[in-house]
Amino acid sequence: MVAYPNPDGLEIHFAQIAGNADLGDLWEAARSVGVKPGTIRVWVTRGKIEPVLDGEAGQYFHLPTIQRAAAGGAKYKPADPAANSRGPHAHAA
Repeated sequence: MVAYPNPDGLEIHFAQIAGNADLGDLWEAARSVGVKPGTIRVWVTRGKIEPVLDGEAGQYFHLPTIQRAAAGGAKYKPADPAANSRGPHAHAA
């Protein structure tokens, strides 16, 4: 199950016919949310998003879905942003 599913295929098809430019390749998807293309690939691998089209010509994504996924943030947010695997950092007083 994808965390941020794409809209129905017919909805995307009719949006394309109407001239709606909501589809973009990997680079356009990354640019639309200010991340690197590798981040988009990681989101696909981890099941956060999925491409609308995936074939020999490359992957294409629904840009509003990408934007929702980016706004959703990470699944895990530590209580203390300074914490790491060794525990919280000591703060100098």
